[in-house]
Amino acid sequence: MTTIQWFPGHMAKALRQVKENLKLVDIVLELVDARLPESSRNPQLKELLANKPSILVLTKMDLADPKQTTGWLKYYEEMGQPAVAVNSTQGSLKVIEKKIKEVLADKLAAKEAKGIMNQRIRVMCIGIPNVGKSTLLNHLVKKNVAQVGNKPGVTKSQQWLKAGSSLQLLDTPGILWPKFEDPLVGKKLALTGAIKDTLYNKDDVALYALEYFNDTNPQALMERYKLTQANLDDTTVELLLELTRKMGFKDDYDRASERLIFEIRRGKLGRYTLDFVPVSAAEVKND
Repeated sequence: MTTIQWFPGHMAKALRQVKENLKLVDIVLELVDARLPESSRNPQLKELLANKPSILVLTKMDLADPKQTTGWLKYYEEMGQPAVAVNSTQGSLKVIEKKIKEVLADKLAAKEAKGIMNQRIRVMCIGIPNVGKSTLLNHLVKKNVAQVGNKPGVTKSQQWLKAGSSLQLLDTPGILWPKFEDPLVGKKLALTGAIKDTLYNKDDVALYALEYFNDTNPQALMERYKLTQANLDDTTVELLLELTRKMGFKDDYDRASERLIFEIRRGKLGRYTLDFVPVSAAEVKND
């Protein structure tokens, strides 16, 4: 994948603001995409949160492989990282509120002992672009207060929002990190829409997507694009060229790549998870 420039000034500024505002909040909701829970975690944010209570919120669970989501939640629990999975438009408030009170139980009990009752819990929401943060926040506060768009970089500023009877939420813009050490992470983020579509080569991402689905769900490819097993046995490049012809784009594989990417995002090939759950937390800790 060619070098991608995706770290504009507003992201650097937002990162500074997160650092400054951490001391104002009781807990942080770190939102990640359930289709790629680890690849959509910003390592800079992860580092910032080392000494602050946090909950990992796996958004878009309705688009992810449910077995993998269950596995990821179990894995994070084993690693000592509280986590929940949500469909950002249904029933999220109760799930998140319950988890927050569970994680902050000791702190809330100490406040009650001092006679401080029913004080709103101050919560910061952070994550990379297009992880569904604004959609979730609008659902939590039951009104359209956060700007929503199915593309990265929609939220540009920070704002406080009231949710339910006990939460005060601080919204923040999506923040990517300056450089992907692993090019595969860049391809995963591009496929799910976390990187602007003008910033990467479509065919690079389409070839990765074809390889992934050919390995994990070849049936979906065959049914969606009327392919044969012989097509799937070809090289990935030959498979992309065959798809291009079948889509009626002749030899315009860029258009075919774009169509494939958008159809995968819209769930036309079914639910999928690009990050596989490690076999066990013990293995990770011993690495």
